[in-house]
Amino acid sequence: MMNAYGEDGPPGPALAQVIPLNVNRPPEPERHPLEKAAASGLAFLRRRIAGEYEVDEFGFDPDLNSSVLLPLARLLYEHWFRVELHGLENIPEHGGALLVANHSGTIPLDAVMLQVGLHDTVDRNLRLLGADLVYQVPFLAHLARKSGHTLACPQDAERLLGQGELVGVFPEGFKGVGKPYSERYRLQRFGRGGFVATALRAGVPIIPCSVVGAEETYPKVADLRPLARLLGLPYFPITPTWPLLGPLGLVPLPSKWMVRFGEPIPLEDYEAEQADDPMVVFDLTDQIRETIQHQLYDLLLRRGPAFL
Repeated sequence: MMNAYGEDGPPGPALAQVIPLNVNRPPEPERHPLEKAAASGLAFLRRRIAGEYEVDEFGFDPDLNSSVLLPLARLLYEHWFRVELHGLENIPEHGGALLVANHSGTIPLDAVMLQVGLHDTVDRNLRLLGADLVYQVPFLAHLARKSGHTLACPQDAERLLGQGELVGVFPEGFKGVGKPYSERYRLQRFGRGGFVATALRAGVPIIPCSVVGAEETYPKVADLRPLARLLGLPYFPITPTWPLLGPLGLVPLPSKWMVRFGEPIPLEDYEAEQADDPMVVFDLTDQIRETIQHQLYDLLLRRGPAFL
């Protein structure tokens, strides 16, 4: 019997016809950014209408956050502040951890920039702990919850850490955000170390984080304290552009930002009961504060001029 090659031999399968691929096919044209944005926006609207999104017990809406809120903040992050992140290898890929950072800038944009950076680089949502004042303003409170913030209380923090979340806290609070420009990059008091006690109870590492650049966005040169008390605010700032330039004065100055994530401080050698030991809490709080302060000095030297 003839085989497939026309020669004597056992029967074999017939050869399939080979159709050459068009290796010179032109690549698909890249879509215009506006077209991409429109497609993404329509997909987002379809999900909202169909109810194909989830909100967790704290009010966090990941779909709204990644589709709407973060893209708006990303414009500042990439093109205005030109944020550089260092030490990303110190951010765990998964599991609970407490990120402790300095707080500054008169308007706390540093919190939002950290959220953008960690979402875009290590694909983790930073769950920030906010002050009581944030949740006393109706629209701001709703927006904060939707973006992943929650009240800065031990119960909420421990629940988030227990769920394996990356939680962020600013121990300086309004003392750091509202300090005058003359005291820039000098850390304020870290309270009584409640964040350390929370980390000890949860058994998670603490990551010291230093942010350089926020101090120059709204340099606070004075404070109208009587007006602040009248409005129920911790301070009413006067900057070189506000209120002199009116609404234009609310535009932040384009300072150059650098962020450093330090090596995690492990707490495996401590017992959860030591969260109630004031000396243990104080020593760890002081260690973390010193680490963040040294990182700030190092980043300032590396950055150089604030607006270049």
